[in-house]
Amino acid sequence: MRIVVLTGAGLSAESGLATFRASDGLWEQHRVEDVATPQAFRRDPALVMRFYDARRAGAAAAQPNPAHQALARLSRQPGVTLITQNVDALLDRAGAQEVIHMHGRLDSALCGACGHRWPAPDRMPVGMACPSCSSPEARPDIVWFGEMPYHMDRIEAALDRADLFAAIGTSGNVYPAAGFVDIAAMNGAETVELNLAPTAPGRFDRVIEGPASRTVPEWVASLID
Repeated sequence: MRIVVLTGAGLSAESGLATFRASDGLWEQHRVEDVATPQAFRRDPALVMRFYDARRAGAAAAQPNPAHQALARLSRQPGVTLITQNVDALLDRAGAQEVIHMHGRLDSALCGACGHRWPAPDRMPVGMACPSCSSPEARPDIVWFGEMPYHMDRIEAALDRADLFAAIGTSGNVYPAAGFVDIAAMNGAETVELNLAPTAPGRFDRVIEGPASRTVPEWVASLID
């Protein structure tokens, strides 16, 4: 069976990573959208770097939860493609194999000039030089609003041949990921959503409600045990 799994913020929420937004949707009185766009980086790079330094520290302190561990187990089965919208590395740290990070990674730096990637330091200064081309255009290796997600060719190829598509802890609001269920369904895949509550009534064949730390291990066990 060829399985494609898409994970979102709900997967890491029980590891404490759903709290970088305040209850009013602001981060230090700035909208998250205002520190997560190319325009924001050009306008105030120090603010953007500080935002991602804080997120990087939070992700580094977090630990994989049972849902990450269950998906790591699933990823070692043949025919499994594991895609995440999350920019933490908790799936990788849980032992998952070949995770597709479609929105980038907090622990990676990117050169805006030559495209070179390298491990991000705990704090990224504005104007940090690229170790490959020496250009002072280092930025977080994150897909910002308005940018194209990474690895879309690989993702679309996996969706085209999937027998089963699962969305875990996703909001169902961020495209193109929100449309993956439709692509998989059009190609004949069974579709299942695992979430605290349904996000797209009628679009999935099946919905499993509950916290990821409980539902994901049970679902994985039903597939491979």
